[in-house]
Amino acid sequence: MSEEEETTSRISDNGRRPEHPEDSRNAFRRAFRRYFPLILVMWVLFVLYPNPLNLFVSIHRFVNPPVDPAAVAPILNELPSDPVAIEQAILSRISFRLDWQVHGMPWYFPTVEQVLERGQGDCKARALVLASVLEAKEISSQVNSSPVHVWVDYEGKQDNSFENDQIKFFQTDPETGEKRVQIPRIALGDLVDSWRQQLWSSMPADRKVTLLSGVVALIAARVLLYNKKVLTMTAGRRSA
Repeated sequence: MSEEEETTSRISDNGRRPEHPEDSRNAFRRAFRRYFPLILVMWVLFVLYPNPLNLFVSIHRFVNPPVDPAAVAPILNELPSDPVAIEQAILSRISFRLDWQVHGMPWYFPTVEQVLERGQGDCKARALVLASVLEAKEISSQVNSSPVHVWVDYEGKQDNSFENDQIKFFQTDPETGEKRVQIPRIALGDLVDSWRQQLWSSMPADRKVTLLSGVVALIAARVLLYNKKVLTMTAGRRSA
């Protein structure tokens, strides 16, 4: 087969020649520019959650708290019967630690077994164990959530600045299972301070470096591609 025939045979069925490598690079650049916000978000999520399944599982557990009376059976005899005293015992038993420190993630909703095994966790972990103990002791309770806190309501529970009807935005009725959402009345400053501590201040230094390095590199690539596009357009106008 001659060189001309080989060239002809490489032409696609629709009459067009295969894309030149430069065409592929241009297509990649266009896709990068178009989907840059999504790529940036995906990088951040990848650094925060190398296993994205943990985030989806946590969201599911947040909406449907995995209260497990059977899991707390081994410690029931060690606990009092009064719900207020039970809560104090749980707070003493489960050391307060943020999710970055316990699970290596900015936000994670554990199971009761995980909390008892580690013996530490944040408000979600403590509330989950408390709700499980109360259910095991047949004491009516309800898990409530605000943008900065998760806690358990029960008869005799005293409100405070972080646990009251005004601040909660998500709750599940223990009898009907109905889920209710309302707009929480919480100070913006408290919200920002809590999220900064949870998401950034407690993040390990190496993860911060990885996160920021990737963000800077992506932004730099985006700027370079934009400048190249501008220069190409300018050169095209001049040649015209």
